[in-house]
Order: sequence, then structure tokens, then C-alpha cells
Amino acid sequence: MSTDRTPDETVDGRARLLAALRRPSSRGQVVVAILLAVLGFAAVVQVRANGRDDKYVGARQGELIQLINNLSLASQRAELEISQLQQTRSSLLNDTESRRTALERARQQADALGVLAGTVPAVGPGIRITVKDTAGQVGTNTLLDGLEELRDAGAEAMEVNDEVRVVAQTSLTDLPGGGVSIDGTRLTSPFTIDVIGDPHTLATALDFRGGFSSQVRNDGGTIGVDQLDNVQIGAVVTARTPRYAQPSSTQ
Repeated sequence: MSTDRTPDETVDGRARLLAALRRPSSRGQVVVAILLAVLGFAAVVQVRANGRDDKYVGARQGELIQLINNLSLASQRAELEISQLQQTRSSLLNDTESRRTALERARQQADALGVLAGTVPAVGPGIRITVKDTAGQVGTNTLLDGLEELRDAGAEAMEVNDEVRVVAQTSLTDLPGGGVSIDGTRLTSPFTIDVIGDPHTLATALDFRGGFSSQVRNDGGTIGVDQLDNVQIGAVVTARTPRYAQPSSTQ
């Protein structure tokens, strides 16, 4: 049987197809078919998406238990690492604070030793002693006794005539024609002695019978003592390096 069609038959078939599409029932069927195709495509896409997101749905019970155990172990390791890091942080903070405290204490101790050794300036409450010696009789013996009395009364820093810092190694020498040499510096009357310490205690220490005030008057001089809230001592000495003594390792 031949399948060849004449031009007239082809035209006639197209006309019948167009006529069928124009009918309301045919158009509705086409629309329904398109909607069904779209819904089918959406369903396939949703199934694939669920397959990717819910990958554990098909896992066996043993596999799920193993996964849970692995997650629990990982969580415990993370918590342990966090705890160790927190301990390390606390230790570092404590070490830093300890070093800061140690440095601050060392700095305070160095400052205190510097004041006592006379290597740094000092300021604080105290007294100012003014000795006038018109007769030229107040010499090293009297001055040395006065300095010792002040030291025994708690003097923390002393200075004479704003020039010489008095320390443990200070030496005094009488000079021909009057005056004294203190650590090589020539000083003459009036002598001004600035002292830092408790003002009342220092002033009282000079007034007992036979003390510094009495000796100055016996030498023909005069003495005045002023208690001050603020005494400035600017003279310093250069720290000496010990020639023989060395720090001991024993406590």
C-alpha cells in the first residue's frame, strides 16, 4: 500500500488539525496536558532536592548510631580543646599580672633604695634646720652628732646647704679659717640642713638635753627648726661600685 499523499490531501489534513484545536474541548485537553507536564517536572525536582538534603533517611540504625557517637566524640574533643585554651589564656594572664606586679615591686624597691642611698632626688614632709655660727666654733664634731641624731630619729634623706647629700659614706672635715668640708665640698655658716622624715619626731630629737641644739648653743651658735609639709632634696650622689663586697647567694 502506498503512503504518498497528494498536495490536496496534505492541505486537507492540516485544516482538520486546526479545526480540532479550535474546538473548546481540544484546547482544554492541551492545557491540561501542559499543566500535568509542569507538575511532573516540579515533582522530579523536589524529589531530587529531598534526596540531596535528607541523605540520612535511608541509613540503617547502626549507621545512625555510629554517626551520633562520632558527633558526640567530636563535640567532647572540641569542649576539651576549648577548656585547655581557656586554661592557657588564664595562665598567660596570671603570668603577665605576676610579672607586672613583680616589676612594680622591684621598681618601688629600687626607688626606696635610691632615696636611702642618695642616688635619686627626694620629696616629703620633714624639717629645715638653720645653724648660724658667728664665732666659727661649730665644727665637724657638732654637725656629725646632729646628723647622727637625725638618722637615729628616722631621717630618710638629708641635704646640707642645697649642695651635699648626706649618706652613710659621707665624711666631714674641719677647714682652716672656719667652715667644714663635706664630701669634698667647702661649706660655711649658715648651715641649712633639710631632712625628710616625721617632722615632730625629728624636731623633738634635737631638743633633748645635751643634744644637737644644746651643742650648737654651747659653741656660740644659734639654731632654728621649722617643721614643713614639703621638703625638696635635689642633691644626689653617684652610686659606688663595691670593691670587695659581693652579693651572697645564701639567705
